[in-house]
Amino acid sequence: MTGRLRGVEAGLLRGLRLVAYTALPAELVLAVCLVAGVRIPGAVLAAAELVVVALVAGEVLLFLRLRRRGLSAREAVAELVPEPVLRLVGHELRLMTSLARWVARRPHGVAGADGVFPHARDQAALMYGFAFVCLVETVGMSYLLADWPVVHAVVLVLDVYTVLFVLGLHAASATRPHVLTGDVLRLRQAAHVDVPVPLGLIAAVRRESLFSHEKTEGELNLAVGSQTSVTIELTEPVDAPRLLGAPRPVRIVRVHADDPKALADALTRARTAPSPTPGPPPRV
Repeated sequence: MTGRLRGVEAGLLRGLRLVAYTALPAELVLAVCLVAGVRIPGAVLAAAELVVVALVAGEVLLFLRLRRRGLSAREAVAELVPEPVLRLVGHELRLMTSLARWVARRPHGVAGADGVFPHARDQAALMYGFAFVCLVETVGMSYLLADWPVVHAVVLVLDVYTVLFVLGLHAASATRPHVLTGDVLRLRQAAHVDVPVPLGLIAAVRRESLFSHEKTEGELNLAVGSQTSVTIELTEPVDAPRLLGAPRPVRIVRVHADDPKALADALTRARTAPSPTPGPPPRV
């Protein structure tokens, strides 16, 4: 919660989150029991649904109150929903959106770019193979669970989503290349890493193929197929937030590109480009 919430609103939000942290696990337990065929008293089911309806109604009322105070819809949602939840939901939405962009051949964030550097080629075979295995598992489970329709439906939804998730990971990498625009290099990986690096902070760029990467504080390894091919050293740290939003300052970034020479050469040219020659001083 930020300072935008007043006393009553902050107290109401704390109460709603307490109910959510209690009710949602209980709903999951009830769902598992129902799928397993356990008989649940109707009063228990009605009470659980009533709690969920009251929770949603409280969130909606608080959202409307924040909107009346002048907050935008995005700002109001950010106040109501914990940041880790927003980041996870945003990640899933970016994966599904990437599937549509992949089919339509519309890469993300490349308009007006001085250089575009794809990096998904070397993982394609692995991701397609993984998706095929998930698809075979989906067919097999569908056959084995044919006599349990409820369980069959639940597992089928989960299996189909798994296939889409795997394809979405590859689609996100294929549609979100590294991009050089002006004086900023935008380094990306799938839908969860997007780090802008000012060219002025780059101390050195070198091509080096590495297939093993130890987790070290201050280093970011954006490997593709366990490989990185370009190492970038910085004069001072840049923030590369983790998936749930925790800060991660890094001074060394290792990335992969389908054409590492093109990426390294473009960065070298951009860093060493002469500054514009100043014109004559204006006449008084």
